[in-house]
Amino acid sequence: MGLVPGAEVSVLRTAPLGDPVEYRIKGAAVSMRRSDANTVLVEEESSQEDD
Repeated sequence: MGLVPGAEVSVLRTAPLGDPVEYRIKGAAVSMRRSDANTVLVEEESSQEDD
């Protein structure tokens, strides 16, 4: 399904009533209810810039 460590996740769209939400994960469109999505740990990747 694409929910693996290091996979990039982006929100594609949200249903009119707020549930479900469609995500793009490793090139696949995955729809999940917010209650299910809240059980997935997502960490923001920190960007390091050269100074």
